[in-house]
Amino acid sequence: MDTDGFQVRIIDNEKGKGLFSTRLYQEGSIILEEKPIVCCQFSWNSDYGYLACDNCLTPLETAEENARRLTGKLDIILPHMECCETKKNLITECSACGTKYCNNECRNEAFQRYHSTLCLQSRNRNEAHPLLQLNETWKQMHYPPETASIMLLARIVALVKQASDKGDILSTFSQFCHRTVNDTHEIAHNLLGEKFIGQIDVLRQMLQRALDNDYTSNWFKPEGFRSLLALIGTNGQGIGTSAFSRWVKNVSALELPENERIHVDKLIDRIYDDMEEVVGSFLNNEGSGLYVLQSTVNHSCLPNAIVEFPYSNNTLVLKATRDIQPGEEICISYLEECELERSRHSRQKALSSLYLFVCCCDKCQSQAGDPDVTSDDEEYDDMSS
Repeated sequence: MDTDGFQVRIIDNEKGKGLFSTRLYQEGSIILEEKPIVCCQFSWNSDYGYLACDNCLTPLETAEENARRLTGKLDIILPHMECCETKKNLITECSACGTKYCNNECRNEAFQRYHSTLCLQSRNRNEAHPLLQLNETWKQMHYPPETASIMLLARIVALVKQASDKGDILSTFSQFCHRTVNDTHEIAHNLLGEKFIGQIDVLRQMLQRALDNDYTSNWFKPEGFRSLLALIGTNGQGIGTSAFSRWVKNVSALELPENERIHVDKLIDRIYDDMEEVVGSFLNNEGSGLYVLQSTVNHSCLPNAIVEFPYSNNTLVLKATRDIQPGEEICISYLEECELERSRHSRQKALSSLYLFVCCCDKCQSQAGDPDVTSDDEEYDDMSS
């Protein structure tokens, strides 16, 4: 696949595809922007009151409402609310089930692509509905911090069911990284945790009862269902959006008198401190999605690019973190920044467990002679957990 500035290439049987630059990207420049084929808010995140558009994850709270909820302080008043991007007057909902969207365009797109199949058809939301039962069962297996959602699988099945060209959408899903049978089993198990390995068939049967159809019947067989779990486990990209953080970014860009700037900056710091006390690091509307191009970007412990969501919706931006030369592979880190500072052994352990590969990046090769010991901070984490 050739596009302007980058190219998807097959590397080998083990790594599969990779994304390579075909021109110079300077540090800070945007390599690509991409919308997902499908995305979904995490189930617990939604239940805890993180209000987001069901289609694009745009926040449905104002920055002020967001700050009040996350701090528990209902008297917070934010200055310069013109910097808040939430357009409350455009928020709409499905007339049948009350699912909320940021505007009519998102509502119509959702209905045409998947929501017609998933609509619960009742504002009272009958607790016996199989999709609700499926979601509740998943939540009991997958507590926060969440990394996936069973409802993303439901949305994938609904996309195929509603697609006018079912072969085309199935072909699109086939472009994502797929694993061997043994790898698929391991990834599916990792998603649920050791405690719930025996419950994979329960989820499969519940999803089948809710959404079975001829075009996706293979996904409801035991191996097919594990391959679906492995698909989102391997390729799912976390998405985070926040009305308050967008307000902070916009108000920080204003030219203000020095006294007012000091006052606003202190207010922002105080609110973030209060949020940390109440909700810790759980500041955003969070979910996950599948992105065709982003899924081809491999890991490196010395990444030259980063994934961001600068528009506070599901539009992904891949940005260069240093100059990238023509012909160079574009890589991101699958690990958090703090994990990259750990020992080679600790990094390899995490990547092997979560993604089932051994990293051979320049950093790992340069540290190949290091002893296979766990980082001190990881040992501390293990002891304190």
